[in-house]
Parts: sequence; C-alpha cells; structure tokens
Amino acid sequence: MALVAAFRLLFDAVKEIIDHTSMFKFNLKKIEGKLEALEPLIKERKQFDSELDLQKWEASEFEEKMLEGEKVVRICSQIHPWNIRKKHSCTEKLQELDETLKRLMQILQIQIVRDMKETLVLTKDVHRKIMANKGKIGDFDQVFDPTVSTFWYHGPDYDHHQLPEFIVGLETPLKELKIRLIKNGSPLIVVTGPGGCGKTLLAHRFCRDKHVKEKFKKNIYFIPVTKTPPSLSLIVQELYKQRRYEIPVIINQADAVKLLEQWLNKLRPNPILLVLDDVWPGSESLVEKFLFPIPEYKILVTSRSQLPRFGPPKFAPPYHLNPLNDKDAMTLFRHWAPLEDGKSQIPDDTVKRIVNYYKVFPHALIIVAKSLGGKQSDIWLRRLTEYSRGSCCRGSDIDDELLEYGLKCSLDDLNVTIKECFMDLGSFPEGQRIPALALIDMWSELYELEDDSMAIANLIDLTVWNLANLVVTRKDVKEVDGYYSEHFVTQHDLLRDLAIHQSSLDPIGQRKRVIVEFSGDNLPKWWKEHKEKPTNARLLSISTDEKFSSKWCDMQLPEAEVLVLNFRTRDYALPKFVKTMDKLKVIILTNYSYFPAELSNFQFLGHLTNLKRLRMERISIPSLITKTSIPLKNLQKISLYMCNVGESFSNSNVQISYLFPNLREMNIDFCNDLLELPIGLSDIIHLRKLSITYCPKLSSIPKEIGKLVNLEVLRLRSCISLIELPDSIRNLPKLKFLDISDCISIENLPEHMGELSSLRKLNMNHCSRLQELPKSVLELEKLKDLICDEEVKEMWEPFLPFLTNIVLRFPKEDINLNWLPEFPA
Repeated sequence: MALVAAFRLLFDAVKEIIDHTSMFKFNLKKIEGKLEALEPLIKERKQFDSELDLQKWEASEFEEKMLEGEKVVRICSQIHPWNIRKKHSCTEKLQELDETLKRLMQILQIQIVRDMKETLVLTKDVHRKIMANKGKIGDFDQVFDPTVSTFWYHGPDYDHHQLPEFIVGLETPLKELKIRLIKNGSPLIVVTGPGGCGKTLLAHRFCRDKHVKEKFKKNIYFIPVTKTPPSLSLIVQELYKQRRYEIPVIINQADAVKLLEQWLNKLRPNPILLVLDDVWPGSESLVEKFLFPIPEYKILVTSRSQLPRFGPPKFAPPYHLNPLNDKDAMTLFRHWAPLEDGKSQIPDDTVKRIVNYYKVFPHALIIVAKSLGGKQSDIWLRRLTEYSRGSCCRGSDIDDELLEYGLKCSLDDLNVTIKECFMDLGSFPEGQRIPALALIDMWSELYELEDDSMAIANLIDLTVWNLANLVVTRKDVKEVDGYYSEHFVTQHDLLRDLAIHQSSLDPIGQRKRVIVEFSGDNLPKWWKEHKEKPTNARLLSISTDEKFSSKWCDMQLPEAEVLVLNFRTRDYALPKFVKTMDKLKVIILTNYSYFPAELSNFQFLGHLTNLKRLRMERISIPSLITKTSIPLKNLQKISLYMCNVGESFSNSNVQISYLFPNLREMNIDFCNDLLELPIGLSDIIHLRKLSITYCPKLSSIPKEIGKLVNLEVLRLRSCISLIELPDSIRNLPKLKFLDISDCISIENLPEHMGELSSLRKLNMNHCSRLQELPKSVLELEKLKDLICDEEVKEMWEPFLPFLTNIVLRFPKEDINLNWLPEFPA
C-alpha cells in the first residue's frame, strides 16, 4: 500500500539520519517518537483494511507529506551549521511534519477505538450468499461495530479483567500450576474448588505471570464459559475476535469445529494458552471440542467440579485450590476491616472465628470485612451467631449455605434502595458487563431518582461494599462530563447468585422481580403453571440462548415497570404479553450475539402508554422504522448502542418525529454506519439532550438543528468525519453544554457561535484541525467551563482577557488499557 510504503521510507530515513546530525536532534527525536507510536497503529489498521480506512484525499495527503518529509530529513543531514536560512527553513518543515504525524496518529487511534468497539457484522446479502454456498467455511465479511474504550490496543481477554487491589495466598498455587501445566507437559489441567474460592482470580493471575507471558506471548486467550454455557459457535467467534480476525458466520457445530482448527493452525507453531473459566458439570463435551494434538497447546480449565473426564491418565490430576491459610486469611480480613492491635474492643476469638468461617471464600471474606469494619462488638457477636447457623465450611451444599447464612446478613447494613439495586444486578446475564446507562434507566424509574448522578452514587456504594465493580474505561470522561456511556459494572458470579437467591425467596406471584433464563424453548414449569395468574413483580428479566425460537407462553404482569430482555439470536420477537404491561416504563433490549438482530413485534410497544425509556443494543434499527407506524407518544428517552442504523435510518418514509413525538433525550453511541441523522429529528421540539458519540462516518449535522429550541445538551464526541457545525446552531437559546471533543475533522466553528447565549460548558479537546475561532466567541458571556488541550488553548488566549469567567481545564487522559468493555460472547 502506498501510505505504508511512504511511512517505511520516512521511518528508515529518520533512523538512519538521527545519529549523524546534531543540529536537528530535538525535532528528529520528536518525529522518531511519533513514528514509533504510529508503527503498531498502522500495523493494526492494516489487519482490517488495506486502505487504513482513511478517505482517499486523507491517504493521499499523508502519503505526500511523508514522502516530502523523507526528503526533508535527508536534506537536514547535508545542511552546513552556518547556513542560518536553510536551518530555519528545515526546522519549520520538520515541525510541520511532526504535526502531520500527530494528526495521523489521532485519526488512527480513534479508528482503532471504533474497530475494537465493533463486532464484525455480516449483512443480509452475505448471509444469503453463505446459505447459498451451503455454509462454506471461511466466507466472511466485515463491518465494524464498537465495544471497547478509547485509544487502546486490543489486549488479550485476560487483560480486560480488573484484579483486586490486594491479593494474598496465590503465590504457591501459581507456582504449582506453572509446574503442572508447563513444565510437566500436560496439555490440560482442571483447577477446582467451590464458588468464590478464587479460581478465576488465580487463572487471571496465571495469565499475567511474567514467565507465562514470556512463553505464550500474545497467544493467551481467556473465555468465560459460565453455568449456562454459550454455544461452541459463540466461543469460536469470540476467539476470532480476540485475535482481531474477521468474525465468521457459523452455520452449525461442524463448521465451528473446522473454524476452531483453522484458528489454532493460524497461531502455530507458537505456544498457545487457552483458559476456559467456570466450566460446569455437563459441559465436558464442549471442552472436548477444544482438544487438538498440537505441540505447545495448553488448556487451563476452572470448575467447581473435578471433571473426572479430564484427569489421569491422559491429563494431569486436577489441582484443588485450598482455602487461605490462617495467616493469609487474617491478613486479607484486616486489610478490609482494619483493627488497631491492642485497642480494638472486638475479642480476638470473635475475629478468628469469623475469619476461619470464611477463609474458604476470599471474596466473601472481603464483603464481610467491609460490612463489619468500624462496627461495635455486639454487632460482630450477632453476626457470628447468624453465620453459625450454617455450616458453609463443612457442609455438602457449600454454595447454598454461603448464600443463605454467610452473605445474606451482610446485606442488612445496606439501606433499602442500595439493597434493591444490588438485587437488580441479577437481571443481566452471568459474566457480562452491565452498562451503567442501562442501570440509570432502570433505577431512575423504579426508585424515582432525580438525576443520573444518583444512580452512579448507588453504584459507587455497591463498589465500596465490594458487591460490584464500577469500571470507567476512559477516566477523563468522568471529570468533564455527566454522560456515562463509558461506565460499566462487573460482578462476581457468587454475588450474582446471591442477588438472584434473595430475589427468589418469595412465591412467584409475590416477588418484586422475576428473573428467568430459558434454554432453547424449554420454559420453566412454573411459567407454564402461572401463565393464567397475575404476577406482581415490578421488574421482569428474561434471558434466552441462541436456540430460542421466540415461542412465548402468555404471562400477566400488571405491575411490571421494567422489562429486561437478554438474547443471542439474529431474529427475535417481543412477547405478546408486552401489550398488556400497562405500567411498563422502561425496556432494555440487549442482543449478545455477534451480529445485529432483526426485531419483530415492535408495534406492540405502541400499546404502552406509560413507556418512558427504551434502550436497544445491537439491534437493526432500519427494519423497525420501516415496519412500524404506531408512534410511542410518551417515550421520553431512546438509546441506541452499537445498533445497525444504515442509510435507511434517515431515508425512511416514516419520520422519527412521528414515531417519537415527545422525545426529551436521544443517545446514539458506537453506531458505525450512521451517515446522517434521521429525517425529522429537528422537528422533535421537546428534545433537550442529543448525544452522538463514536459514530465515525457521521459527516454532517442537519442544517435545521436550530429548530430544536429546547436543546440543552449537544454531544458529538469522537465523530471523526464530522466536518462542521451548521450555522443554525446559533438558534439554540437554551444550549448549555456543547461537546465536540475528538472531532478531528472540524476546521472551523460557526461564525455566529457567540449567539449561544446560554452556553456554560464547552469541550473542544483534541479538535486538531481547527485553525481559528470566530470573533463572536467574545459574546459567550455565560461560558465558564472550557475543556481543551494546549493547542486549542492557544487559539483562545487572545479572547481570555475579555472572558474573565472562563475556567480552563486540561483533562488528564488516564485511559484504562487493561480493561476493555468487551463484546460479550
């Protein structure tokens, strides 16, 4: 490719010349640093697209600049030290080259964001082609779809997991595992132990071990299997995704096995480590599909069962993860429940008994420590009595005992709303990240929260108690924005079990929340028996697998306010009983498969007079708009995340203003094929918040946007193809916050931007092509909060003496490289 060739010529010239000249050392070092940073980005992009996904004029521009730069660099080595004129000219050209490389780096970084945040989606035409070819293996197509965070490389899956800040007791198991799996030559080993004992933590720690990484390098793959395992097809697709290969459409299990073998052969002859985490009894046949006679191919399995099929003589004996010893258990407990030696009123015997009771379960030990830290001695004694009712360290049903006695009472210290929020987390599938925005929608209506920040405060409370993990993938966002699209929640499986257990204690008809999982079309017995009886649950969550055919039994849910539907199929139908859920306020639809789903029965929502919030993830939106004619008159907020919107999103015969006439907030995040905004958007005059983030092909905003006279927030973050803002933006009298950060193609701001009389906050961080500001910015008298980088700051400096209320902020970009909100399998 021409651009890659030009890059190589320039890089070689810099490396060759930099050690032979002293005059331009500083400039050449800066350029060398940019080139070193660009090299992996270009390689990464090349894996996806031979054109680096740049527009033709961009590719031509960068190619030309690099070829000119190569000549300049070589000329620099020939300039005489006394030739001041040429030295000055050459310095300026090197500075221009440095800026060009910086701009290319920003473009490629944001494109990689998009690529990582996208699953590889197949269009209908390609799908029909594959079907016509009778499932021919390897017939792929690729469209990008977002799932990760900002400016990162795509690390192996084990790097996405956030390790606890304090770990004890794993050094010996780690050494044992390395000996058994690597030195002794066994192709597979099972790490076994009860839930919550630290098996998954040990597996993640093993993947991060220095010697393990030296041996397997980038060929380390971590796959959560869970109690309801995904199909082999989904796991194989996840492996292709982790390797950054095109994700295939897989017709049947035989195809999946062939593709798995192809995937492994692509990695040979390098050593390969595959971790299958949380394999339950009954999934042995799934594990067997991964066994191939390949040298230096190792499989690490974690399971609550010993899985005898994978023991001697063919494999190494299972490794049983022992409880923490007394010293380590006490160290861990004291870390989370500090006790001043000699000054605490808590009897040592009480502390030792509690620690001894929980040392089998380090995660539970931390929860209990946090719940008891700082409490009076009588509370400790009462808790010890409650814990002692069970026998979780000795009984045969360890998990049930722990949930019933060991952890239940730790929830009693939570206030009512936080406890309810904790149990709501069980509404989402095991092992999957939970978007904070989904929880905001749910909790705002269930608990009548005044604003989004209160929901985030609840999440932080759960994190403090170690009942959930709140992960912010781009930490500068939380400092400058109130939008939580890059906030996610993860939860230990043991805690999810606790949440579901607590939610299911009451009879079906009296539960506050009903959480159900289907395997295929096998509906639970109680569902069939209860279909004629009303259920008073306020929240209904239904999770189905890839075998579900959308055959529903009827249900009566007159009190339900929130409906959470989790599924894995390409075609999904809303249940008919949705029409009768008169009090329904929130619907959260999440497709966990790798391709956008076609959704039918969407017209049922037209019967819901109280529906306020609708969130859809990985759904094909054009089919909804073209097939739906019933408006959702009371819908106030719609969120589209990683959805397939297509050109028909804006060319539909049905205008979005007709479907959602009273919309207050619209969020469109990581929709790669969004080219333009929907027809009629500017006619939704009640709209107050419009957020469009990480939509890389959006090139323009409707000129009529000035008709949105009630708009208060306009967020256009990381829309890298957006060229300009329409001049009609001047007609937004209530606009308080404008975010154009990372819009690297914007060259000019509207001339009359100063007429935004209510603008208080402006984020212009990384608007690298912006050349100057319009003079009208002097009229932004209410602007107080300006977020920008050093380059943008320079453009503002002439105006700052006249805008004395402005506070400049330079967000520290602390990007979490080790945890990516991965597309779930």
